[in-house]
Amino acid sequence: MSVQLVQAITGLVLGLAIALFHRPVADFILERERALDMMFRSRGFTLLPPPPTRAAAHDLYFVVGILLALLEVGRLWFTLR
Repeated sequence: MSVQLVQAITGLVLGLAIALFHRPVADFILERERALDMMFRSRGFTLLPPPPTRAAAHDLYFVVGILLALLEVGRLWFTLR
């Protein structure tokens, strides 16, 4: 197997894993975002936008995972073609 094929398969697995586990990943990142937001606001940076809602974060990470998987499927296609 060539290195490109291994990279494409690894990327495909990563994209599918992000799509499959989008809820725990989004909740973990959102928790950290809210902590950073509170820290910045307590120090006077009030012009920041609020963190995204939980549903928006779930949707965002699902879309990122699916787009990554589709990109890697395309790379696989062109590698094998």
